[in-house]
Amino acid sequence: MGSNQVPSFKKRFYHVKIKSLEVVGLQELGQQMGQLQLQAFYKTYGKIWDLAMIEVSVEAIASLVQYYNQPLRCFTFGDFQLVPTIEEFEEILGCPLGGRKRYLFSGLHPSMARMAKVVKVLAPELDRVKQNRNGVVRIPRKHLEEKAKALADQGEWALLIDVLVILVFRAILFPNMDGLVDIVAIDAFLAYHHSKESPVVVALADAYDTFDWRCEKSGPRIVCYTPGLYVWLVSHLFRYESRPVCPLQGHCLCAEKGKANWEQLLAGMVGASINWFPRWKEGGAGVLSSCEGFSSVSLMGMRCCIVATYPSVGG
Repeated sequence: MGSNQVPSFKKRFYHVKIKSLEVVGLQELGQQMGQLQLQAFYKTYGKIWDLAMIEVSVEAIASLVQYYNQPLRCFTFGDFQLVPTIEEFEEILGCPLGGRKRYLFSGLHPSMARMAKVVKVLAPELDRVKQNRNGVVRIPRKHLEEKAKALADQGEWALLIDVLVILVFRAILFPNMDGLVDIVAIDAFLAYHHSKESPVVVALADAYDTFDWRCEKSGPRIVCYTPGLYVWLVSHLFRYESRPVCPLQGHCLCAEKGKANWEQLLAGMVGASINWFPRWKEGGAGVLSSCEGFSSVSLMGMRCCIVATYPSVGG
């Protein structure tokens, strides 16, 4: 809340490195699927494939990061604060928590035999191509992409979809290492695939963690779930004539995002101009603002535990 005047202060901007997402090979693999395969993908894994198709504006994310308020863990602008919520990330990912357990990374990595069973290769083959960095096992992305191409040639669509989802988890939700599939991304996939555990909270926590690191260190890149963050930002800044049925449809309908001068747009935002309650949320549940008796929500990620105290919002 506050006045409707544009803030008069001049913000000092600092350079931000944004990790580019390695999705070109993934998009090419997706072209191997027909309509029936895509429908099967959506039925099992929600909208995560559509997120891999989004062209993220580096300028938008770099400009947004300038406003991150580490003590409050939100984005503080001239006269208001804005914060991504679990509920919004549920909708963006198309993976509601209702009826699902939250995925919590245990720190224990899946065995090579279990991973081999999922991608239908012999464990010795994975053992041969794996890389071990700082005690963490990782698999070359190109090896899984080649496996996916072979499955497409063989018409093994169910297996192809599983391998594609592993690659999407790695490229979109947990893009930690260039050219490699982190074992934690595979662990999150296995938990989703076998136990229906939702990765929503982990993805949000890792986003907060990467912003915290950017505040504490001058060098680290922004390495997180940037497609979801970009969709979230666009949904609050632009209004639509018709009501989109979901955040991704609204994102596709928004032509203004491609014309925006993001640094200027965010610098001039005031509370009265914000789309506090995106139209795709109309009729949905409210915002989670506390956990049991505590006025905060604990977010467990791959690398950290974040306690997010959601600020009051107005409209």
